Amino acid sequence: MTSTRVLVTGGAGFIGTNLVRYLAERNDFQVIVLDDLSVVPSARRLPPGIDFRRGDFTDARTLADALDGIDVIVHLAALSGVMDSVVDPAPSFAINVAGSFHLLEAARRAGVGNIIVASTGGALLGEVTPPISEAMAPSPLSPYGATKLAMEGYCSAFAGAYGLACAALRFSNIYGPYSAHKKSVVAAFIKKALSGEKLVVYGDGTQRRDYLFVGDLVRGIEAAIRQRVTGTYQLGSGRGTSLLELMAALEEVSGHRLSVDYQPARRGEVHSTWCDISKAGREFGYVAPTPLAEGLRPTWNWFAETQAEWVNDTVSVPSD
Repeated sequence: MTSTRVLVTGGAGFIGTNLVRYLAERNDFQVIVLDDLSVVPSARRLPPGIDFRRGDFTDARTLADALDGIDVIVHLAALSGVMDSVVDPAPSFAINVAGSFHLLEAARRAGVGNIIVASTGGALLGEVTPPISEAMAPSPLSPYGATKLAMEGYCSAFAGAYGLACAALRFSNIYGPYSAHKKSVVAAFIKKALSGEKLVVYGDGTQRRDYLFVGDLVRGIEAAIRQRVTGTYQLGSGRGTSLLELMAALEEVSGHRLSVDYQPARRGEVHSTWCDISKAGREFGYVAPTPLAEGLRPTWNWFAETQAEWVNDTVSVPSD
């Protein structure tokens, strides 16, 4: 059986680690990881035998070497952080727009015909009534959101002009193991609970988000690769979960009563958002079957088992 050679940029991060471990268990994928380790301190959580290349995807020579013989690219590397982009928009443009353009151009010249790029929903669409969908006109309210919109535009252009199977997958709020460096609400709540601290909730807890277990996400990415899809797709759970529901599920999983510090709601934050996942379901069979409690259980267990490592970890990356 001929293996499909997959390059995963940012493959040592949270989603990358889960994706690489998942693809490595399949018999028909050969995975190559390119990561500069600026977000996580090492690649030690990648499975044994993975071809790991330490380097910056925006470096032309590094990228050219990594693309040798590649069939598929999953482009996860990016500069995240909405507020950081507001303070200084230039770095996110340089990496997320210019860097991604050069990756697409290098892939085209190298003959790579299948590319998956990681996008986002909320930061790109702005303040809209949920559920959010691919049919809604983007209206980003931050430079970070604008960079993702630009990347989606180039993905569409390279598909139309050069025939690349290029898909932009808009991830919702992803949670799961290997996410200790993230500032997402699930990671933050679990770390505070395990450390005996109060959970901080801004507002009354009724605000809703679309929480997707990383195991469902990586299966969706695999399906998109196998179907060689082109276009933009929302990948989420397809339902809104309130913070109150999230905390109740964490109490069920942990067996502990959580202590909560309610603070005034923060101005400018979207109260509730979730996504419509029907397009991905129709076009490449995407489903998100993992109930919240079932996804939180292995997540909680991983944080508990690795607490000695992440409690002193100074590396962190903002959530979308």
